[in-house]
Amino acid sequence: MGIVVQKYGGSSVADAAGVKRVAQRIVNAKKQGHKVVVVVSAMGDTTDDLIELANEVSPLPPARELDMLLTAGERISMAVLAMAIQNLGHEARSFTGSQAGVITDAEHGRAKIIDVTPGRIETALGEDAIAIVAGFQGVSQTTKDITTLGRGGSDTTAVALAVALRADVCEIYSDVDGIFTADPRIEPRARKVPRISYEETLEMAAQGAKILHLRCVEYARRYDMPIHVRSSFSEKEGTWVVRAEDVTASNTNEDRTMEAAIITGVAHDRSQAKITVVGVPDKPGEAAAIFRALAEAQVNIDMIVQNVSAAATGLTDISFTLPRGEGQTAMTALARLQADVGYDRLQYDDSVGKVSIVGAGMSSAPGISARFFESLSDAGVNIEMISTSEIRVSVVVSETQVQDAVNAAHAAFALGTDEIEAVVYGGTGR
Repeated sequence: MGIVVQKYGGSSVADAAGVKRVAQRIVNAKKQGHKVVVVVSAMGDTTDDLIELANEVSPLPPARELDMLLTAGERISMAVLAMAIQNLGHEARSFTGSQAGVITDAEHGRAKIIDVTPGRIETALGEDAIAIVAGFQGVSQTTKDITTLGRGGSDTTAVALAVALRADVCEIYSDVDGIFTADPRIEPRARKVPRISYEETLEMAAQGAKILHLRCVEYARRYDMPIHVRSSFSEKEGTWVVRAEDVTASNTNEDRTMEAAIITGVAHDRSQAKITVVGVPDKPGEAAAIFRALAEAQVNIDMIVQNVSAAATGLTDISFTLPRGEGQTAMTALARLQADVGYDRLQYDDSVGKVSIVGAGMSSAPGISARFFESLSDAGVNIEMISTSEIRVSVVVSETQVQDAVNAAHAAFALGTDEIEAVVYGGTGR
């Protein structure tokens, strides 16, 4: 058989018992004839603990040194996992990201992979060893410093290695049995999706679903690498992330009992904030100046709404959403523009959330938006902003109404199941 790349999240290796369980699973894969490469995250909450430590000793930790600190978590995981595998009678060799050939740019904290040269991994596989790679990290091509890939970096490491090694599949293990039609923590009747397209997964991830990281799915789509999302706590078949045509070809009559052809799932995001720039002169160049300043401040913008200008004043309001953690940066950048742009004031609201329905079939199915909005109205949920794409409709609502909105949309499109399928084995969903 061919090469299989497996990635295990922090909840799967949270303690010694978890490490031993994962080691046995890896050995079982090797006994089936696979050449196995494993990418592992830091154990449990190790990364959060290291960030807290850094903030205790320095109010603004230098990015280079913070990367050096944070990569220690994955190095611990890879070493103890290799030990556990060798205790089962199989050779395992652990590698840091740089030793595995993960080459990145020089951006600390959110580096991007620009090349993978897995020579040492190929050597280990050729000598019948299991290769264990520390996820989330690489080495800068220019500075030779250690870098980290940011949130979800281990997922991206796994897919990049799978592509470089021409693996048959990249298996992403967490503590849930696959991708579900909604977060099982707030929608217990969520149904597991057997197959989902790269495009739908990208939209689900972008709208807040904690399934796979956006960059990981983009990488897999670019190189047509199938991803199998499954649990390390069970032997159940998970969810396959594949090309759209492969999803269509594999649909069975059972799959069609839910409206999978129209709506795949409901995603939500509670990490959003909303800024409204009030009283902007309605003339060419003002919106450009506002969003140029935000771009220069490295602020990520999501949804944007501009009101119709008032005829009497010639002024308009521009509202947009952004990650809550970037709110202060955005407000500071916009405050510097007030004299030049001439807007009246800024309004900041960090008590909002985003709820989205995603499905490749909605572009050819009239009435989807109406049904979505009616379900929210019936649940007493007020919509503050609306955004759409070809396969998504998103709304911004009060953070206190996010769960009601998810439950209402999930029921409106009959996405649930009579029996509870979703189990969060480790408690985090990662």
